[in-house]
Amino acid sequence: MLRNLYLRFREWVQLWLYSRRQSIQYFLRWSSLPVGLAGVASILYTFGFFPDPLLSRVAMGVIHSSLAFYVLKYVLTVFTEFRPLEFMRRTWFEGALMLVVVVSGALRLFYGQNLVDAAFVRLNLPLLPAVYIIFVQFYFLIILLVELARLASRLDRVHIGPAGLLTLSFVVLILSGAFLLMMPRMTVTGSIRFLDAFFTSTSACCVTGLAVVDTATFFTTRGQVVIMLLIQLGGINIISFATFFTSFYKSLGGLKYQSLMKDLLSTDKLANTRSLLRRIVLYSFLIEATGAALIYWSWDAHLGAMAVGEKIFYAVFHSVSAFNNAGFALFSDSLAGSVVGSIWVSHLVVALLIIAGGLGFLVLQDVFSPRSIYFRWKHPWRRIETSSKIVILTSGALILAGMVVFLITPVNLATENLSWGQRLMAAFFQSVSTRTAGFNTVDVGLLPLPIWLFFIFLMFIGASPGSTGGGIKTTTFAVLVRSSIATLRREKHLVMFRRNISFEILDKAYTVVFFSMATILISTFLLTFTDPGIAFIRVLFEEVSAFATVGLSTGITAQMSDAGRCILILSMFIGRVGTLTLGLALTSKVLFTRQKYPSTDIPIG
Repeated sequence: MLRNLYLRFREWVQLWLYSRRQSIQYFLRWSSLPVGLAGVASILYTFGFFPDPLLSRVAMGVIHSSLAFYVLKYVLTVFTEFRPLEFMRRTWFEGALMLVVVVSGALRLFYGQNLVDAAFVRLNLPLLPAVYIIFVQFYFLIILLVELARLASRLDRVHIGPAGLLTLSFVVLILSGAFLLMMPRMTVTGSIRFLDAFFTSTSACCVTGLAVVDTATFFTTRGQVVIMLLIQLGGINIISFATFFTSFYKSLGGLKYQSLMKDLLSTDKLANTRSLLRRIVLYSFLIEATGAALIYWSWDAHLGAMAVGEKIFYAVFHSVSAFNNAGFALFSDSLAGSVVGSIWVSHLVVALLIIAGGLGFLVLQDVFSPRSIYFRWKHPWRRIETSSKIVILTSGALILAGMVVFLITPVNLATENLSWGQRLMAAFFQSVSTRTAGFNTVDVGLLPLPIWLFFIFLMFIGASPGSTGGGIKTTTFAVLVRSSIATLRREKHLVMFRRNISFEILDKAYTVVFFSMATILISTFLLTFTDPGIAFIRVLFEEVSAFATVGLSTGITAQMSDAGRCILILSMFIGRVGTLTLGLALTSKVLFTRQKYPSTDIPIG
């Protein structure tokens, strides 16, 4: 009976909508993003400004109207589809969000309490203030990412290459983060200079960790939440998150979009980027959640009278910052102070998170994913990829080298109060963190010159391709070392792990190193003009840290002039986007590549 009524009602609706179907779909498609932006603007007003009562009611009205629009849009889309059940299965993620909104709205209408608050009461949990607003903020963030991903299917119409799109996405994210951090409720004082907000946003989006203001004391919890979101979006890139959410119900776009994902993931495979990207984001969330739980467990007894919710936020923030190799901390002295400086278990957890984030997503999937482990167990002849072997071997060798240099250096002001076991742990942590993370468990400014010089070398190499870290990358360093050995031995082919490395890859490696060194040298040269009162070694350390998106500092970041900060901002951006990517974005491809001129000999060395 009910089914017959539903079918008759649906038939009547479809007949009424048949002649209007294209117009309705066109209107819903093009009005979705503006409505989402209006909802996000209202959310930002209630979140970042001290609201006026009247404007607050208007903002909440816009928010609820926007939610109603998306529910109506989904329902109309279901009715206008010729196969509604297939559409609902394909869009189950969006449908689940709409169901939560409808149930929550019904509870709020009839009982004066929304679904999220009711769940907290049902579970006998303390009712957090504005829990519903937090949920709505998260929901609109997802909606905005979904709409951005839908627009990505039209990238074939945009005459910008994948490198240019990647570069543009970081520019948009950085500028958005800077304006968010300038909102009054983001800082304790209620205001921040644009340059300082821009520097902080760049450092967060480029997962660097350099700071011109104290993250722990200058920003409110709301501002720290914004920084954490910028770290997360910058670590994997906002395009990845947009694609992740839309991948639950929509296939990817054209060939240019596939190429964009290929470049973003640092893979040579064009196919199946959707499933790969979904696994990457899910693995990231799983690793960050596990790290947050372990950090909370190790810090719980040492954070004193801090509220449970605040402890959870501290754990999540540092887990996200560590896995994304960002180096931001909610302690003024990073992890070296009296609060958590002696909790060596948490240092080990943070170091492992840094290693996981620095290895690269493709290596994590190839070596550590359950599917790969099971496949190698069923097929013992199948080995891990050559690139994964290079990454793991090079990363392990660099970590060990950093530890040895740290330990053989005589006891100094930074390590004089440490026992041998503590010094060993500090050596391991600093060697891991120096390559790209930026956390420190000892005062870097008190370390001797030899350690600074070797840290500069480690920072320049950085993390691995496809990771959240910067630098020239471990594979680039390994290829150049192997190429030098092959040249000395007069080998005709470049071989690593019984595999030939093409000279195209070698040329790319030389290009990356050349432009990286040129960027560092030019920036350091300019910094000696803008900040002549700072010692050269400290300036060089700061510049390499910025370019390699490490975030370690000898304590001079806040002392830099405005011109010096602008130079560091540009270095962080180039280092995160990548010199090769940025070069491809700014240059045009030659039209003819087959011409060949007579050969000649040029003396070398």
